[in-house]
Amino acid sequence: MSYGVAAALQAAVYDALRDDAALVALVNDAVFDAAPAGALPGTYVTLGPELTRDRSDQTGHGALHRITVSVVTDSAGFQAAKDVAAAVSDVLVDADLALARGRLVYLNFERALARREGSGARRRIDLWFRARVQDD
Repeated sequence: MSYGVAAALQAAVYDALRDDAALVALVNDAVFDAAPAGALPGTYVTLGPELTRDRSDQTGHGALHRITVSVVTDSAGFQAAKDVAAAVSDVLVDADLALARGRLVYLNFERALARREGSGARRRIDLWFRARVQDD
């Protein structure tokens, strides 16, 4: 197994989200690697937890990354969050991301969970994606 591609994958996902015009139209520049301290925008996207498993084979070292991207909003109802989540999915599903290290084999949607947070004033959608990478 190689975890060596993890940072390159994270950077490529982050850049793809930050550079997408449709997503930027929905959240402006509120795409974060981690939510910043202090006041947060009403709607934002943040990278979340990652689970990585070995997927090495005879051709080389590789890994399967299950990455989480979260959409959080204080908008009433889930429609605004779902619009942003759809834009995130549009950016990432089958994306052809260039990595600074290694190679992305595929990037696919796995599942999502929509829920209310805390007292119910905020809505959150966690989207899980599967990314298979090779460390060439």
